[in-house]
Amino acid sequence: MNSIQSNVFKVFKLIFLTLITFGLYLVFKKDKQHKTKTREWIDAIIFAVIAATLIRGFLIEAYTIPTSSMEKSLLVGDFLFVSKVNYGARVPMTPLAFPFAHHTMPLIGTQAYLEWLNLPYWRLPGFEDIENNDVVVFNYPMEDFRPVDKRENYIKRCIGIPGDTIIIDDRTVYINGKLLETPEDMQFNYYVQTTGQGLNPKVFEKYDITEGDRLPAPGAYRLTLTGENVNNLKEFKSVNKVDVITRPKDFHADDLYPHDQDNFKWNIDYFGPVVVPKKDMTISISPSNVELYSRIITIYEGNEIEVKEGNIYINGAETTEYTFAMDYYFMMGDNRHNSLDSRFWGFVPEDHIVGKALFIWLSLDPNGTFFDKIRWSRLFNGIS
Repeated sequence: MNSIQSNVFKVFKLIFLTLITFGLYLVFKKDKQHKTKTREWIDAIIFAVIAATLIRGFLIEAYTIPTSSMEKSLLVGDFLFVSKVNYGARVPMTPLAFPFAHHTMPLIGTQAYLEWLNLPYWRLPGFEDIENNDVVVFNYPMEDFRPVDKRENYIKRCIGIPGDTIIIDDRTVYINGKLLETPEDMQFNYYVQTTGQGLNPKVFEKYDITEGDRLPAPGAYRLTLTGENVNNLKEFKSVNKVDVITRPKDFHADDLYPHDQDNFKWNIDYFGPVVVPKKDMTISISPSNVELYSRIITIYEGNEIEVKEGNIYINGAETTEYTFAMDYYFMMGDNRHNSLDSRFWGFVPEDHIVGKALFIWLSLDPNGTFFDKIRWSRLFNGIS
């Protein structure tokens, strides 16, 4: 039994035991013989809601891929099961909420939770830690106008774990000086030039090329491709070249984290070095690096920070160092040139972690016809 199958088995064993426990409770209730049909229906509905809420909150939850940021590893229309137990289930921080709704009520669009009761972050023990290259579901950190556990769910690949030093050099990721293994279906943007004629639409369908544009120049395209697709296109006699689009090292993007071009001259293809914060790790801080960690210090860990006359003040006290209270993670999408991820908004705090993506239980092609809507080959595929 491989690790994915083992994890799935553990999850379903917990689900089975939970349902059996609740079922026995209903069967052996002393007043069962006195129930009316209406009361039996009410009890059944209450049982279903409680059981489903416990399963979704502490064991396993379904998740849908809404965007292309993880293609081609995960496709738009994939339905996943996400385990809460692998990393340890997070106890609800905003418990007063409408069942089965995340942050917004279906149809009416109103808030689906009440902030009358907010619990501190606490996580049950899990049976594994997050590792490099795990596919993780987490709450989007930038939605700080909502409670942590009611922020939008994102799914990305964990590139850096607490304590790692990350460097992206010419699109290649290095962790602690070593090359990070790349996902098989990772994508980048490429410039494709034909001999002048357009590519047959059947080519895009055959190789599942779904992102890109035709450029004004004759036979020119900007396409998002996997390594396999690059090799396939190079075999066409009508294709002159397929070149990856890489930002120059001296090109500095102002939309990248930490949004400080004076001190961090980075772009999505050349990023870092950056150290991923670890709980109890102490770093030196100065005006030249404070922007890299200021959001952590203020928003995620609840301190006040001020830079005044070249000095750093945290909660009113002058300091040259800071000790982190939580672990953090650095996430990236497999569609590397088309993913809004940690390169844009920074680190993911440990209290934002939802769970580990396990396997695809259903996959629907949003552009497919009625008879070929289901992507049968993807059903029950493990996620790696």
